[in-house]
Amino acid sequence: MLLIAFVVAVAGSAGVLVAANRQVSKIQRIEGLENVFSPPNDNVENFLLVGSDSRVGADPSDPDFGGIGGVADVSGNRSDTIMVLRRDKNGGPAALLSLPRDLWVDIPGRDNPNRINAAFQDGPATLIQTVQGLGIPVHHYVEIDFQGFKSLVDAIGGVQVGFWNPARDTHTGFFVETGGYHVLDGVQALAYSRSRYYEEYVDGAWLADPTSDFGRIKRQQAFINIALKAAVDKVKTNPLVAGKVLVSMTGAIRIDAGLDVLEAAGAFREAAGEGLQTYTIPATGATINGNSVLLLGDGAPATIDYFSGATNTPPIPA
Repeated sequence: MLLIAFVVAVAGSAGVLVAANRQVSKIQRIEGLENVFSPPNDNVENFLLVGSDSRVGADPSDPDFGGIGGVADVSGNRSDTIMVLRRDKNGGPAALLSLPRDLWVDIPGRDNPNRINAAFQDGPATLIQTVQGLGIPVHHYVEIDFQGFKSLVDAIGGVQVGFWNPARDTHTGFFVETGGYHVLDGVQALAYSRSRYYEEYVDGAWLADPTSDFGRIKRQQAFINIALKAAVDKVKTNPLVAGKVLVSMTGAIRIDAGLDVLEAAGAFREAAGEGLQTYTIPATGATINGNSVLLLGDGAPATIDYFSGATNTPPIPA
């Protein structure tokens, strides 16, 4: 959603806007979410961004099919990534908050707490209400799946990411054989962004990232900012890139029925050049009923206050 909004905002020509309107009209809309959204807020407008691990549309000929699988291999819906995008209505910077998938929360309609990614199994409305239960209002919803993510990355010609050392994740299939800058296509970008078992080759041995999902969140947030800058730069030098992004987005995302993508594009225009402030909800590890989970930690109230609009003072980035 960010990529689409920024590309349209930067391209900005009449022709691009006409094409954008045509493509936006084809995006799948999710009806009924307006019944659970938070009321308008004078200070902030929040977008719940969800990366679904749906395998719908997976092609057995895809190079990563062996690592991802298809609908028959992985059924149901889970949220692989949950983020809240904050727009400051008073002109402040845009901010992105990641919610770890193992965060232990109350889920509406369930008798017992569970990990937050389980809320998505009950549908977008339940996930929205679960996030709101943390004290964070939600005004819009955007969802992208594996195939959509790959399509959008390929539409901007890949994303260049820097690595200190060779890196891999044997679970997702990610691998770069040397340190330095590498342009990741859609397949490798997805494998990199999904990586929870990230390793680097240092002094003759593969060393695992001990931070697990928190490390993945940091890589995801950095990747988003790099991808946005790359998209902006490429659209400025080659407006045809905007058309590729617009075409690729049609089947890539699902959004709430009331979201005006082009209006959002205008609202985020300034942030396109400045990048996003990124945060992770403070949390600490715990074991509940034999499950390794995360509980809200010190600093969580200040972060929630910022994303709720109760204060315009940013917390210290995680």
